[in-house]
Amino acid sequence: MSTEPVLPPTEPQPPPKAPLLRRVFIGKDGLRAGWGLLIFLLLLAGILGSVFFAIGKVFPSAVKPPKPGSEIAPRFGIFNELIPFLVTVLVTWIMSKIERRPNSVYGLGGSRKGQLFFTGFMWGLIFLSLLVFALWKSGLLVFDRRLLFGTEILRYGAIWLLGFLFVGLLEEYLVRGYMLYTLTRGLAGIYGRFFKPEQSKSFGFWTAAIVLSILFGLGHGSNPGESPIGLLCAGLAGLVFCFSLWRTGSLWWAIGFHAAWDWAQSYLYGVADSGIMVQHHLRATHPVGKPLLSGGTTGPEGSILILPIFALISLVIAFTLRRDQELSA
Repeated sequence: MSTEPVLPPTEPQPPPKAPLLRRVFIGKDGLRAGWGLLIFLLLLAGILGSVFFAIGKVFPSAVKPPKPGSEIAPRFGIFNELIPFLVTVLVTWIMSKIERRPNSVYGLGGSRKGQLFFTGFMWGLIFLSLLVFALWKSGLLVFDRRLLFGTEILRYGAIWLLGFLFVGLLEEYLVRGYMLYTLTRGLAGIYGRFFKPEQSKSFGFWTAAIVLSILFGLGHGSNPGESPIGLLCAGLAGLVFCFSLWRTGSLWWAIGFHAAWDWAQSYLYGVADSGIMVQHHLRATHPVGKPLLSGGTTGPEGSILILPIFALISLVIAFTLRRDQELSA
């Protein structure tokens, strides 16, 4: 009777480690968030700078900023929002290919684009009108006269509506598109060491929202006539827009609200928008009283009366927008 030697059981071998260079750039979730943000910003700055340099050589007047204190012309306003938006779309698409993610995850996807946009637009008109009404009834804002008549009302109303549509598209997609998604992904990975996946995702999103909203508010500091209250309110507006994204998984409600809010300020009521005035607005107005209450040269966004308005907007988002599309990591 022959016996075969019994071999000791072999222990499972750990999978081989990825090369160091790959581990530096690639994590469990693909390209690491920090590298993604760096590449995004470098591409954005490089392409945008090259485009404006080339246009400035051929059409120098198109990129020449208005003199300090002067009103922005429609052509300049539209051009300087449209070009950066198109570059943002291009760079976001490039990053989606690099990271092999569907472009829709960065906020412009979803099946309710039109519904969310027009609902947001309606609420933007309502709440800006409510703020202006409160300032007017309090004696803090005076309507002087109407400036446009006849067909000019529709003409410039439509032109500025297009212009502020690009404002909403640019600012929402630039700040709360790829950057918010990617920063959320990176922070969620850090929080994941201490919390459950869903908690990590929530903490990551709101930490990213706070950071980018602070930067969004500070980014308005170069506007003429801006004030500390105005900067604070711009940051709070960013958080409110992040809340709508959190509820819907889409930027379209915020884009509609943003476009309507700015259009109603700048064109319909003729007040300053973060210290900026535009040409060919419907009415002439002027603030009265302390800037803390009236908003002063900043416009309604510089008034503390905007704070309860933000609270009401947040309630509308909470009670009217259902969270039917989760943010995917």
